[in-house]
Amino acid sequence: MASSLETHSSSLNYWAIVPAAGVGSRMNAGLPKQYLPLCGEAVISHTLKRLAKHPAISGLMVAVSENDTFWDELDFELDKPLYSTQGGSERCYSVLNALRALANYADDNDWVLVHDAARPCVRSEDIHRLIDSLKDDVVGGLLAMPVKDTMKRATENHSVIDTVDRSNMWHAFTPQMFRLGMLREALERAIENNDLVTDEASAIELSGLQPRLIEGHADNIKITRPEDLVLAEFYLQQQEQD
Repeated sequence: MASSLETHSSSLNYWAIVPAAGVGSRMNAGLPKQYLPLCGEAVISHTLKRLAKHPAISGLMVAVSENDTFWDELDFELDKPLYSTQGGSERCYSVLNALRALANYADDNDWVLVHDAARPCVRSEDIHRLIDSLKDDVVGGLLAMPVKDTMKRATENHSVIDTVDRSNMWHAFTPQMFRLGMLREALERAIENNDLVTDEASAIELSGLQPRLIEGHADNIKITRPEDLVLAEFYLQQQEQD
């Protein structure tokens, strides 16, 4: 079960934040997508295990909905501290709440890796590459993949406006890794300016900084539709065989 928050000094350097307050309406399921069964466990269980397994991660903070009735029913067997706090109506609110709660444990200069609850297939080697590539970076960055398909810009009724040059286009993944204090201040400014950013890198960009893109694997998918569960199960099984 999640531990209760208690203030204490910390010398830990890397933390994982998992916003998990969404309802996953596109799944058309009876419960939020992070709690759907996947290979015998809840999606979020796989996600948290992947993060906690990495030796650099010192602890995890999960932001759950105020009305969440599923979180306390799960029993996580992790060898890292696991804490929870109240999430918000938008991702940026959940992450900001988690950052503020994490201040009870971490220093503003500590790194935080924000990862989607519904990305259970993230590889340990990708987490390692992200940390190793950015540990001395002045800004931080995120896992991503170069765009391979032809990209179209469309109108609201899905008519094509033009074709977008994909040569410098990337798909943004998670984890996204930034200093705790820097990310908190960036999110506070974005929200104050009514910019409800959909990922942490966007808040950093609005601060005038340039996050680095670290190439990861394409199987780090985000579960958003029913067919994604089948694909995630396949990826998890394949990864076990590698």
